Amino acid sequence: MFVVDYRDFITLKALNFSALLSFYSGDTSVLAAVYGPAEVKVSKEIYDRATLEVIIQPKVGLPSVKERAQEQCVRESCEASLLLSLHPRSSLTLVLQELHNDGSLLSCFLNGACMAMMDAGLPMSCLFCGVTCAIHADGRIITDPTAAQEAESRALMTFAIDSKKRRVMMTSTKGSFSVHEMQQCIAVSQTASEKIFSFHRESLRRRYSKSVV
Repeated sequence: MFVVDYRDFITLKALNFSALLSFYSGDTSVLAAVYGPAEVKVSKEIYDRATLEVIIQPKVGLPSVKERAQEQCVRESCEASLLLSLHPRSSLTLVLQELHNDGSLLSCFLNGACMAMMDAGLPMSCLFCGVTCAIHADGRIITDPTAAQEAESRALMTFAIDSKKRRVMMTSTKGSFSVHEMQQCIAVSQTASEKIFSFHRESLRRRYSKSVV
């Protein structure tokens, strides 16, 4: 039995080449900013591609191991979609600030990151989106769970899905689940990604139609 709950997505504001925007998924919200390409420190320079740095800031306090793990998930997803070889020996910085967490925070970070990179005009081979699935104690699969639903679940999975072939680019899991349940969550996430990619396209259409006017 599947329970698919799509909450609303809203963008607020975006700037030019380096982008700054707010991304909302239900009551979870993050601020995403992209800077670069810019000069990179010699110690971090890579001769054949750009260096991508992802920084996640919690709502309060200093970043912990949890934020470092989230940074790695976001960085891996971004590196898989960005054409970093077009900007060798330079740096790109993606800053994600948690504003409010009511569940599905990692997928909100992923979606905010993709929208910010798109708005900044960075070259990408494909778009991606983040989808979080929670497996309830009774076996139900819930997409985009709230914090309360996450607390009641026995397993939590977040997937980064690419826009071309709906392939899984990154997976983050927590809890106990079977192989079959994971395959079910992947299928549900791939279906849910259709609505998110439609939102991406509609957001870009609205933004640039206003710019033309």
